[in-house]
Amino acid sequence: MDGLQCRCTRLGPLMSLSSLFCIPFISLSLQENPIFQPNKEINFSQASPRIVSPAFSCCKFSFLQLRAGQKLRPHFAVSAAAGAFGSVEDKLPADLHVVETQEPNSRVKLSVEVPPAVCEDCYRRVIREISKHAKVPGFRPGKSIPESILVGFAGKQYVQKATVESILKRTLPHALSSVTGKALEDSIHIATNFQDMEKTYISLNSLRYDVLVDVAPDIKWVPENAYKNCKVVLELASDADAQRIAEQELKFRHKALGPLQIVADRGLQVGDVAVLDISAMTIEQDESNSKRIPAAESRGFNFDTEVDNVLPGFLDSIIGIKCGETKSFPVVFPESWKQEDLRGVHVQFTVHCKELFYRNLPELNDSIAEKLVPGCTTIEEVKQALWERCHEVAQEAKEQATDSAILAQLQQMVEVDIPQSLFEEQGRQLYGAQLLEKQAHTKLNEQQLAALSSPKAVNDFLQSQKANITNIIKQNLAIGDIFSRENLQYSVEELEKEVKNSISVLKQNKQDYDEERVKEQVREVLEGAKVLEWLRVNAEIQYITR
Repeated sequence: MDGLQCRCTRLGPLMSLSSLFCIPFISLSLQENPIFQPNKEINFSQASPRIVSPAFSCCKFSFLQLRAGQKLRPHFAVSAAAGAFGSVEDKLPADLHVVETQEPNSRVKLSVEVPPAVCEDCYRRVIREISKHAKVPGFRPGKSIPESILVGFAGKQYVQKATVESILKRTLPHALSSVTGKALEDSIHIATNFQDMEKTYISLNSLRYDVLVDVAPDIKWVPENAYKNCKVVLELASDADAQRIAEQELKFRHKALGPLQIVADRGLQVGDVAVLDISAMTIEQDESNSKRIPAAESRGFNFDTEVDNVLPGFLDSIIGIKCGETKSFPVVFPESWKQEDLRGVHVQFTVHCKELFYRNLPELNDSIAEKLVPGCTTIEEVKQALWERCHEVAQEAKEQATDSAILAQLQQMVEVDIPQSLFEEQGRQLYGAQLLEKQAHTKLNEQQLAALSSPKAVNDFLQSQKANITNIIKQNLAIGDIFSRENLQYSVEELEKEVKNSISVLKQNKQDYDEERVKEQVREVLEGAKVLEWLRVNAEIQYITR
């Protein structure tokens, strides 16, 4: 046995503020393909002909997405008091000698020396327990059995091991008393080899062992109270951008009313939809060095010629292509392309047109207003409704961007020596959330799920996302510290309302829940909301219209 792991009840995994407060942009829902550049604006989903707002705003908690076990911030408690060990109320016949050493990553090493008097008392307890349960031939139940016979009956080695375990169980809570209230859940580790402890006990009738425990990290603001001088500058879309987006949405909804019909007697033109097979090769001086670019290839790709984020030069190169034809042409990915590994790459595309369609659109007049936006009777009403909704979405995006910028600032203002156990816990929570999302969108078989859940996959994620995980933890701890420093509060009515809403959501999704845990999680979410509200009021925020 290389060491004795002390496992105690978890208070639950962590949930980052970024996952609660970040509202994803509503992106144009095209079939994924690198020839399209993702829009950087607030756009609208093609999944349905209506504008969809975020699930909830970080400043309007009408609905909370909580799952059993999730936490907003780490909670600190003494892990040894979870029942796996004894209690400090179990008085010892002599004092322990404990030397505390501070180690990196908010870890404390406790070097514990257990005197012979304590070891002897634990030995006597073990003997008494054996005498209660042992059925020794020749002795009636309840009769006194000589110690030597009990030891011989149970086995000397067994008695020694049981005594060492008894010593650990009784002394560990006393040894940890110096970190009471600071020790992180599930972080206690007895570093001394069990066999070494056993040898020490046998030879000296005393015991020595080292305990490693992660403690709640201290938060240092640089400079002191830096959060009170938070400054952020945000670039926002102009009203003209919002108007353009509203017009795009109207165009999309109009197109959704037109059925697709097969093109039989001409080539591709703007307004058509084509089903394409796309292959791509790098262009090299030596053609033998050309390589396929799988990320830029697709089969059966539905290409709408009216999208505005297509790779420059791609559409112009295939205009006129007919069903059944193939065209080959060079294109250079611009340096501003989102996918970094394709920036500046010279590519030879080969495109085969499998099917070609055009839309038979109804005339854009008042007769179709109700179909475009329910409740509208004229095209002018439709345009006004879309503009108003665009403005609402832009406002929500502004609030989200403000909160994101403030939280990003907080990460830079704090210095924290993050415990390894806290880092791993947060990282596993993030990885688990990603895995659940992937499973929800892609049906993974057992083999794929096992591979993604393997220790190697998790550790690879922890390493690759180290900076991100670290920033999330710093952000979470900073939020908790501000809530305490500024004596922020929320009302009982707010708590009750959000608990009710959260439970309602869990019931709708047919999820099991514990009401007390939901209430605890809601408290933490409300704390985070109050901190962001306080920061929005007290921070210096500058908006620039692009």
